[in-house]
Formats: sequence, structure tokens, C-alpha cells
Amino acid sequence: MSRPDFQLYNSMTRAVEPLKPLDPAGKRVSLYVCGPTIYNYGHIGNFRTYVAVDLLRRALKHFGYQVDHVMQFTDVDDKTIRGAREMKLPLKEFTAIYRKAFLEDAKTLNIELPPEEKMPNATGHIPAMIALIQKLIDKKSAYVSDDGSIYFRIASFPKYGCLCHLDLSSLMTGARVNQDEYEKEGVGDFVLWKKWVAADGDVGWDSPWGKGRPGWHIECSALSMEHLGEQIDIHGGGTDLRFPHHENEIAQSEAATDKKFVGHWFHVEHLLVDGQKMSKSLGNMYTVRDVLARGYTGRELRYALLSGANYAKNLNFTWQGMDDAKTALRRINEWCTRVSTTRAGFQQTKPFGPSIEFVEKLNLALFNDLNMSEALGNLFQLIRDTNKLFDTNSISPDEASHLRQAWDIFEKILGIGTVLNAPPPIFTTDSDTYADASANPEIFAQLKALLDQRAAARAAKDFAKSDELRKAIEALGWKVKDTAKGQELSPG
Repeated sequence: MSRPDFQLYNSMTRAVEPLKPLDPAGKRVSLYVCGPTIYNYGHIGNFRTYVAVDLLRRALKHFGYQVDHVMQFTDVDDKTIRGAREMKLPLKEFTAIYRKAFLEDAKTLNIELPPEEKMPNATGHIPAMIALIQKLIDKKSAYVSDDGSIYFRIASFPKYGCLCHLDLSSLMTGARVNQDEYEKEGVGDFVLWKKWVAADGDVGWDSPWGKGRPGWHIECSALSMEHLGEQIDIHGGGTDLRFPHHENEIAQSEAATDKKFVGHWFHVEHLLVDGQKMSKSLGNMYTVRDVLARGYTGRELRYALLSGANYAKNLNFTWQGMDDAKTALRRINEWCTRVSTTRAGFQQTKPFGPSIEFVEKLNLALFNDLNMSEALGNLFQLIRDTNKLFDTNSISPDEASHLRQAWDIFEKILGIGTVLNAPPPIFTTDSDTYADASANPEIFAQLKALLDQRAAARAAKDFAKSDELRKAIEALGWKVKDTAKGQELSPG
């Protein structure tokens, strides 16, 4: 099958488009994802984004791309400083609590994260942020305000609003926004560096403009440039980050480099709960830990977050949906048990049509904007079809081996933690079959001799000799079991 282009929805153009990596060889894909602001436990809406990014990363790797993945932790902003002050903890200690919690929850959901060196805390890169801000000042895209803070001058960037398609005709000249987060109605020059104030306590760094701290938006531009270069293939995050965060990232990055910042914007839409937006006032803002406390597992939550809707559409979370995920996983588990208990042959002979067809359909579904609904539909069709064959004992060991391979391919992408390793081959004395074509024939000659001697010892009721021979067999890396069919030998 010729490989089609990998198609992804691009939030910038609002269309599904082929992924075109910057790498001339088309092998490397740079992926930057806005990580959590570590001031509280992540809720399941946050983790819908990270599960979707994980699916993207796994799919890219499945198709042979080298994924250079970076995700930062925002450990300094308005919310982290406020939280540390309320808990009477130093900022570093306060944010460490929630960084650790995020990593634990990600492990619960079997999310593949970047290596440690590609998951930096923002506060570890302050010099890079200062250098980027200075570059923007030098290019007249930023200025020092009368209050001592540094602002980006959005009038210097005519493309401002391109991601969110904003109409800036009514923008008031000279308007400024000092908060890290704000609504579209508050569009104005946004802060890059905040002058230190008493409420910041001991949080502050020296800079050419005096003591202060970075604004939230400059963090991701500086970190992505430092780890991935001035241009990124894919930038991911939750849909709530489009404005102001990602809009501001585009402005400050492209103003500094005069290059297109991102090739593909990968935004994951909202997670609703019972059809409503999550909020503390409605009591429907659940963490991963809240879901586990109700008796569900991480793999069930992961399945629910992946199976309900495409990442570019809203997903409605319900407890009935969690029960449905549990039922679906039970069906998968039962089928996997049937596959894994059908013993593999020594060699795989002719291809098994249903397995080949399933993998081809899986690839096409993934190429088509990560269509997991289609992929899972094909999986359950495969389960239905092959269960009928299992029911009539019409699946051969070789065919089961092909099913096992097809499942393991899908599992690496789905990530629910059900891996079917081939059961060890078993050799019995009554079949006189001791040698696998790929094995060392000298070892199997020794095994055959030991098994024959052991069979004779057991027939003579010389159990001491039988035990000695068992230990000799185990020393060669094999286990022997006595069954009604005779001695069974399996790799130990």
C-alpha cells in the first residue's frame, strides 16, 4: 500500500491539511506542546489534550517519523505566585507538588511524555526570555512602559489576530493588558516582562529593565526556540489557549525572527461534562484522581477520552460513558485472551486476510486526521468476525499469531496497556518435536536426551534421578512440566 500524506486539522486555516515537515528528508517532526501551569491538580479536560497529543505522537512514530517532542511546565505566572502565597510556600516548592502530581496522573493514563530534558520548567530559562525580549525591543516591536514593565506593541505586527480571525478595527490605541490571561474584548499591547511588585514576594529576576518576572506568553516562544529552533512543525494545546496565549506566541515569535512560527496548529477541543462546561461552581470539574476514586481505572479513562469524539470536536464526558468504556475494554480483554491462548506455531505460514485488512484500515484511519472512531469500529468488526471462528475452532495457531501481531500494532497506538506477547512454544515428547528451526540444534539434542532419560527415570519411579534431570534441563534455560500428553518443554 502506497503511503498517503498524513492529514491533520490545522486550526490556523480551519481545514484538514497534509503534514509537511520542515525536515528536507521528511523524517523528523518537531512537536511543541504547551504543558500545564502547575498550580493545582490537572482536571480531565486538561488530560484530554495530553491524551490526544499522545495519540498524535504514537501515530507519527508508527509511521516512521522521528518525533522531537518538547513540553514545558509553567511554574511562574499570576496563578502560581498567588497559590504559593496562599499556601505560604516558596514558589519552587509549591510548583514541585503539582509537577509531581501531573507526572503521576500522566503515568496513570499511560501517556508517553518527552524525556526529562525536553520537559523544562519555565524558570530554568529566564536568560533566554530576557534575550528574546531584548530582541523585540531592538526591533521596535516591544517597549518599556511608564510603569517599568515591557509590552509587545501589537500595532507593529499587522498579522495579529490571524489564528483566531480577530477584527482589530475597534482596538483602542494605547490599550495595555497586564494580566497573563484575558478575554478577546481586552485586546491590547500585552506584557512580556512584569516589573516586580510587593505581591510577588521573593519571586523575581534581575534584568536590563530592573527586577521582575516574565509574562506567561514569552515563556513558550523562548523555550520552543531554545529546544526546537525558530520554526516548529506542530504546536499543540487545548483550544482555550488559542487566545490570548497562542495568538501572542505567533506575534512575538514572528516579529523576532521574520519567519513563519508554526506549520500546523493542533488544538484539542473542550471536554464537556454532561453537556455543560466544566466549572467549580457546577461541581463538575473532575481530576484524574476523582475518576479513580469512583472505582474506574486509568486505562478506562484513557479509552473514554480517545473513543468518544475526534480531538477537534467537543467531547461529552458522562459516567455512563465511563461504564461504556469499561464494557468495551472487557470485550477487548476477552478477545485478547482467546487470541493469546491459541498457541503459536513454530513458524508463520501464509498471511491471514482479516489481520492484513485490519492493519491497512488502521493506517488509513490514522492518516485521516487520527480517526479513532473508525479505527475502533474496525477493531470491533475484527473481534466479531474472528470470535465466530474461535467459536467453531476455526482459528489455526498461525492465524492467531497474525491476530496477535495486528493487535500489538494497534495497542502501541491506543495505549490501553494490553500487550499480547506470543506464548512460549511447547514441545511434547509424544510428538517427537523438539527443535525450532531458529534454535540451536545442539541444545535441542541435549534436551531430547535429558527428556528421554527423565521419562525412563519416572517410569522406574526414580524420582531423585528425575529431579536431577529436571535441574539439568533448567540449567539449559528450559522448564519441564508433566502432563497427560507427556513431558511439556517450554522456554524458562
